[in-house]
Amino acid sequence: MGKTPFITVEGPIGVGKTSLAKAISEHFEFALLKEIVDENPFLGKFYDNIEEWSFQTEMFFLCNRYKQLGDINEHYISQNKPVVADYHIFKNLIFAQRTLNQQEYHKYLSIYNILTEDMPTPNVIIYLHASLETLLERIEKRGREIEKNISPLYLKQLSLDYEEAMAHFERQYPDVPVLRFNGDKLDFVKNKQDLTHMLGQLSEALTKRSVQP
Repeated sequence: MGKTPFITVEGPIGVGKTSLAKAISEHFEFALLKEIVDENPFLGKFYDNIEEWSFQTEMFFLCNRYKQLGDINEHYISQNKPVVADYHIFKNLIFAQRTLNQQEYHKYLSIYNILTEDMPTPNVIIYLHASLETLLERIEKRGREIEKNISPLYLKQLSLDYEEAMAHFERQYPDVPVLRFNGDKLDFVKNKQDLTHMLGQLSEALTKRSVQP
């Protein structure tokens, strides 16, 4: 793991990943990497019919995230330029395991392992989580057309899947600190003190890792 700051923000749909990544980018003057969502031509169809459109949706995300992370590694991290991303590529497996059938998932996993074997590992992961009520409220507030048909049951299960995935990540990478923040208790968009607290926790984590922001 390198010493150039590479932070990723993760959590279920609607929890505020992009907003926090932007705030971190502005505060520390890090480059910002945002995942491509609206450009996925299958996503709207996916929310209408998960079983029919899951493989196409997940493959689009995987290929685009692979390209993004490759470019970021080449043009920023390898040149000692700090980066904060509003996703970690491991999220692909969270969604794929839930939506793909067994045959599709085995094919998908083979491709995923090939593409990600030399991807850079973050110095710190920020994990945002919140109740289903909070997630649904924030999704409705931002008003994305492609998200209007998200099932509350799907979103609830996704949150549980994230909890399991983060626990697995911590076992697999015990040297990468995971900062957990509860979106029900902290509103870093409206409350400056909450944001200051979260930025302070991140700065401390980077310092402990001998990575200077």
